[in-house]
Amino acid sequence: MSPTRERLVVIGGDAAGMSAASQARRMRGPDELEIVAFERGHFSSYSACGIPYWVGGEVTGRDELIARTPEEHRERSIDLRMRTEVTELDVEGGRVRSRELDTGTEAWISYDKLVIATGARPVRPRIPGIDAPGVHGVQTLDDGQALLDSLAATPGRRAVVVGAGYIGVEMAEALIRRGYEVTVVNRGPEPMSTLDPDMGRLVHEAMTGMGITMVDDAEVTKILTGDDGQARAVATTSDEYPADVVVLGIGVRPETSLARAAGLPLGEHGGLLTDLAMRVRGHENIWAGGDCVEVLDLVSGRERHIALGTHANKHGQVIGTNAGGGYATFPGVVGTAVSKVCDLEIARTGLREKDARRAGLQYVSATIESTSRAGYYPGAAPMTVKMIAERRTGRLLGVQIVGREGAAKRVDVAAVALTAGMTVDQMTALDLGYAPPFSPVWDPVLVAARKSSAAVRRG
Repeated sequence: MSPTRERLVVIGGDAAGMSAASQARRMRGPDELEIVAFERGHFSSYSACGIPYWVGGEVTGRDELIARTPEEHRERSIDLRMRTEVTELDVEGGRVRSRELDTGTEAWISYDKLVIATGARPVRPRIPGIDAPGVHGVQTLDDGQALLDSLAATPGRRAVVVGAGYIGVEMAEALIRRGYEVTVVNRGPEPMSTLDPDMGRLVHEAMTGMGITMVDDAEVTKILTGDDGQARAVATTSDEYPADVVVLGIGVRPETSLARAAGLPLGEHGGLLTDLAMRVRGHENIWAGGDCVEVLDLVSGRERHIALGTHANKHGQVIGTNAGGGYATFPGVVGTAVSKVCDLEIARTGLREKDARRAGLQYVSATIESTSRAGYYPGAAPMTVKMIAERRTGRLLGVQIVGREGAAKRVDVAAVALTAGMTVDQMTALDLGYAPPFSPVWDPVLVAARKSSAAVRRG
């Protein structure tokens, strides 16, 4: 390596890692900056969020989820080494140890700058049968392909989904679309624990109406297998649910085992801690982004772990700019997320009631029923909007929306208001677009803001 040429090493070949590599390459050419990236899987730069829609048949092929292939990265002078896992990080020596998974060949490589984008790992409870054939996670494209292969090879039509968060409800829809009888076993009192229970109840009722069997407040104790070792049922403390295929949708945790072993700083959720430039705290030439980091919640002022592709791509842009010699920052998040199960749309941003209590905030909440369009216009669909505001100041703290067509993306108005630090009273005067095909004359978000503002005044 030339004395004037720096080397950037990237661990992780998906959203954050390859966004960082690509942005760094835009900033500096190959004569100035060598970029080496390691990815332990078979695919790079793909949309894990699209896997449920591929499994459900709405996305017709795996390749549609791939934004950029390894060959395309290499054409841009990024040395992307697939099926190669980084097994050790030597911070003092400025090097990483890698192992080629297909050959077992190991090697050390030095770096001037390092990006850690190791993502998250799916939660797999330590129970009997969890690793049996027919039990599937859906974290990577390899996982999605394995599930599709299993569905094709399995004659039965009964599926059990363990967990009722975003992945769980989306996989329930995918399996319903494939003609399976679907049971969702959920540890919590209602599905979608990212919502308050009263809003989660609406999701429960809608999923039941779609023919999905919902089992809440249930602790899975084992996966029962047949004589062939294949998964045959999911057992809880009180019952058993027959299954020809089991899908795990329990959630994810930051994959930071490398960072932990190297002594890098981790937060209370297990994610790497960074500054606003996405630089690992206390380390000048190490950055981290994506699902392996914790980020600042702009509403509560606390660190959170939120595994979303939107954040990962933004992290990568910031990291690549800084690693390439520029300057950029990632200020934080408000926790916006949307999902759907069949035609039910689910959205949230900001704090839930329990988040506000945990942050020591006094709050009021208001819930309203409205429609996606003027009530007289054909196709108007119902929606429920819940808004949470700080009791004394009226500052918006959070919004949750459950409804049909046209409901979910309304949460973006609330996300902007949260980022701007608006009060619910200020929101009532927002000049939102109106025409009968798109909204009632008072948009549902504004109706919720009016009711919240009244609750603040009463408080």
